[in-house]
Amino acid sequence: MQIDELWVPKWQVTPQDRVVTFGSCFAQHFGRALLERGYGWTNMEPPPEGLGEEGIDKFNYRVFSARTGNIYTANILRQWCAWATGRATPPDEVWQAEGRFYDPFRPAIEPDGFDSAEEMRESRDLAIAAFGAALRQADVFVFTLGLTESWRSAEGDCEYAICPGTAAGEFDPERHHFVNETYPAIRTALEEALAMMAEVNPGLRVLLTVSPVPLTATATDGHVLVATTYSKSVLRAVAGDVAGDVAGAQAQVDYFPSYEIITAPPFGGRFFAPNKRSVLAEGVAHVMAQFFAGQAGKYGAALPEAAEVAPRLRRRTAAGRAEDDLVCEEAMLAAFGPRV
Repeated sequence: MQIDELWVPKWQVTPQDRVVTFGSCFAQHFGRALLERGYGWTNMEPPPEGLGEEGIDKFNYRVFSARTGNIYTANILRQWCAWATGRATPPDEVWQAEGRFYDPFRPAIEPDGFDSAEEMRESRDLAIAAFGAALRQADVFVFTLGLTESWRSAEGDCEYAICPGTAAGEFDPERHHFVNETYPAIRTALEEALAMMAEVNPGLRVLLTVSPVPLTATATDGHVLVATTYSKSVLRAVAGDVAGDVAGAQAQVDYFPSYEIITAPPFGGRFFAPNKRSVLAEGVAHVMAQFFAGQAGKYGAALPEAAEVAPRLRRRTAAGRAEDDLVCEEAMLAAFGPRV
């Protein structure tokens, strides 16, 4: 089945625009697709010289436009914006496991951990600076919302990337609280993040998407299928309403329907792998084809053809599995209890 004209963009994205990408796992596809078509995906935290392709892969460079790791929620986006604009500083918290040190806000960024807490803090400072540069210098900021569920400190001063104790650290029920955010809280967090972006870069255009990847686990008392429906429904509503608000910072915000393109009933689930969670390369290609077709349809630009780029940036999507090769801390939650 062929369904066209799924998106009419608010503004044009040109090959000359500096585009940065952040968010949940699915956001990684945008950077790759832009690079393959000669568009200006911008990496604000490039790998050190001489690291090599294997090292770049291992240490999670070129995944997002800064080495932030996945930013799954609107509140974590607000958190990064506050750190990058000087409104707040990260809590002085370090996770440990087997004598190694891990960043609570980027627990998988160094797969074997850091040698010391100081090295971890220095690495995070570099990521915060690179994220700040992305806010200030980019023309287009692509952000994919992924989750409503999160873990926070009891003091309320931070939200973690994953549940403490899952990859490193130690879970303490007195200090770590589970939160499943509601529409009002998510919208407030997103609008506050957008306001910080607009303050440092008034011309920044923001493209919101919602990840089509179902939850792999849930910390709620319900079934993961129910939790997925709640999460995606709320995120989709927030993204659509914020993009539809033409006042203030939201005037520069658009919504792109990657979620609908992958999950719509007319497609019969054919874009999902046999595990019914991972998105096939065919699905990613269809999503990005709709993005470029929308731009061409409104602005008359020629449809760009994919070209060969560095093997690490292609991430072996030619093998037929795109999502399996993404960097996703959220998949670790499957080990934190039977939720299916």
